[in-house]
Amino acid sequence: MTALGCGLEEVWSALLHGRTGVDAVPSEHRLRNGDAAVVRDPPLSMTPVERQHLITRDTLAAAVRDAGLELTDARLRPVLGTSYGPHLDTVGVPALDRWAADAVRALGIPKAPLSVTTACSSGSDSLLVGVELIRSGAEDLCVCGGVDVLTPAKRLGHSALGTMSPTSLRAFDADNDGTILGEGAAFLVLESGRSARTRGARAHGFLVGTGSANDAVSPAAPDATGDSVVRAVSKALRGAARGVADVNVVNAHGSGTPANDAVESVSYRRLFGTGGQAPGAPTVFATKGAFGHTLGATGAIEAITVLLALRDRTVPPVHGLTTLRPDFPLPVPKSRPPRSPADSG
Repeated sequence: MTALGCGLEEVWSALLHGRTGVDAVPSEHRLRNGDAAVVRDPPLSMTPVERQHLITRDTLAAAVRDAGLELTDARLRPVLGTSYGPHLDTVGVPALDRWAADAVRALGIPKAPLSVTTACSSGSDSLLVGVELIRSGAEDLCVCGGVDVLTPAKRLGHSALGTMSPTSLRAFDADNDGTILGEGAAFLVLESGRSARTRGARAHGFLVGTGSANDAVSPAAPDATGDSVVRAVSKALRGAARGVADVNVVNAHGSGTPANDAVESVSYRRLFGTGGQAPGAPTVFATKGAFGHTLGATGAIEAITVLLALRDRTVPPVHGLTTLRPDFPLPVPKSRPPRSPADSG
């Protein structure tokens, strides 16, 4: 569920056509930018708690249905991530995981959820938690992902931090000047190979390697050396028994802030070299110009875009990109989506 619509094919088609969900969103506060990317339903007139609940419930149910499962399946373990969710704008919250418990209870899922709150990596980290639960034998079946809703406090916070663009989100553009906030939700069902084969499940892909790292340099800014990015990618490749030459497509963070885009440029150069136009160089794409920066939902939404890019061997254009920053080492689509160099999914 995104500002571009709901469901795999609707959202993917909008991405491939270069559309954006960013638009003017009224605010009673003075912000650095009045634009944001919001889902069309439920409306912003609802409270943040109500919107987080409905977006979580509906997207979670859709993911379980897509996997050919029943919500009442006793094996299904929910792993739900968010950054702050509705909490920055809500008083009297008894527990920061109440939103997850309420959504799971409303759907009749028997197992209690695990709640992941690691800021903007929450959606990605929920997948890592699910993978480890399955690898350890603790679970056979997890539904993992992230949700975040736009709230006044988040918009004020990014205005105060100076991370919000005063113009528009232009990831990897030579004239980029910040990010734009968005909201949404995405969930993926992770299943052990044994369980999937037994029930004849349809697989969208295989998650074979994961990695994460924390540079501990600043509360908000990334490590300019790129060490943490290189470390996380290297862990994932080792876990998958693959090398950088096996990578065909990269979904970048692409937040549009000068600091982030500089770090990603350095990191990709260290990982893949400078042969951006050489045969076999991975294609990089980024989706925040279309979705806005969806905070804790980002990692799960972008994991799905990677699966769809591999399925169709096509990547969407980077919305807002006109002049690629000169130090970026890999090919990036600006307008028409090029064919991905991937030979297989």
